Parts: sequence; structure tokens; C-alpha cells
Amino acid sequence: MALEITDANFNELVKNADKPVLVDFWAAWCGPCKMIGPVVEELSKEYEGKAVVGKVDVDNNPQISVEYGIRSIPTLMFFKNGELVEKKVGVVSKAELAKKLDALL
Repeated sequence: MALEITDANFNELVKNADKPVLVDFWAAWCGPCKMIGPVVEELSKEYEGKAVVGKVDVDNNPQISVEYGIRSIPTLMFFKNGELVEKKVGVVSKAELAKKLDALL
């Protein structure tokens, strides 16, 4: 299951991660977020132990959402060594997300 990433644990789970990280910025009321949610869950299982996959509820975590300039959701961000390396906005295919994660491994 994808990790629940919050304002409080973002640094610990994302910035200090020793593996690549995929973060899905989403909200419960967002239709496209509901479409990509199951894909993110599948990736969290498939990349367990190899990458960190988590979700940030933008309504409950405004600090990190503002820090990264989240204006549209879903926004998927890829981090390596604590640094943002790529951002995708909108619904993205599982294959495209997996390809990016593979490139960061």
C-alpha cells in the first residue's frame, strides 16, 4: 500500500529516502485522482523494497503542497536523493510511471 505522506513526515519519507520516491499529490474530491489512485497502489506493491511510493492529500497537507507549487491534481513527483527530478501533472499511464521509476533505480 502507498505510504501516507504528510507535512509532518515528508522530510523523513521523501527528502531522507535512500531510494527513488514517487509522490502522488491528490484529493478525495478529484475525479482524475480516483483514476490514477489504483495505479499508484499497484506501483507501490511492485516497487516495494526498490522505491518509495506515497500519496499526499493536498487538503490535509497544505504546507508541502504550497512548498512544491501544486496547482493541479493529480500531480506526480519523482525524487532521487531528496531532490525533485521530474513532475507529471494529470492522469499518466502506469507504463510511463514505471519507466520513470526504473530510470531512477
